[in-house]
Amino acid sequence: MTYHGWQEVIGAIGIFGMVIVVVTIVVWNLAATWRARAILARDYAYRRLAEQAVHHQDTIDRRLAGIDERLTDVQTRMRSVERILKEVE
Repeated sequence: MTYHGWQEVIGAIGIFGMVIVVVTIVVWNLAATWRARAILARDYAYRRLAEQAVHHQDTIDRRLAGIDERLTDVQTRMRSVERILKEVE
């Protein structure tokens, strides 16, 4: 093989190596972008789930407060009924 033949082989290997490096970098960056989008989508879903949980907890707190008021009223009425029954005996 002549001197120019070796230069062509080395040049072809260099260009092939450069193409492989560029393709690897592009694929690596695309994968990083896809991972970042997936993480953002997952974070958004978690945030939405947390907001729903807080909303439902607030609703439950309001309902429990109403039940507590009604229970207090029932207890007050029960005491008055017990007092009246004791007076009747």
